[in-house]
Amino acid sequence: MKGQWAMTYITHQIPELKSEPIRIWFHIVAEMVTAISLITGGIGLLMQMDWGKNIFLISIGMLFYTSIVSPGYFAQKGQWIWLAMFAAVMLLGIVSLFLVL
Repeated sequence: MKGQWAMTYITHQIPELKSEPIRIWFHIVAEMVTAISLITGGIGLLMQMDWGKNIFLISIGMLFYTSIVSPGYFAQKGQWIWLAMFAAVMLLGIVSLFLVL
């Protein structure tokens, strides 16, 4: 997530920064929080910390939400390859969830 947004920002491929700047910044911040939460939860799980599983479960829910909502943007633009990427992310998230539970 962080890499995708950094790349699209650097290459000036976020037209919403001009047309809907407030909405897109809220969206970007939400995805950054999701990414940081996933990393934190993963570290907690690997280190077998008591809080690791809880953070993971919250963050995987955040990932599922963005994996359902975000593809609509790309579908609207006819960029279908992104839908496959989000489907793969969703599938990996489901597998991870079952491995943790």
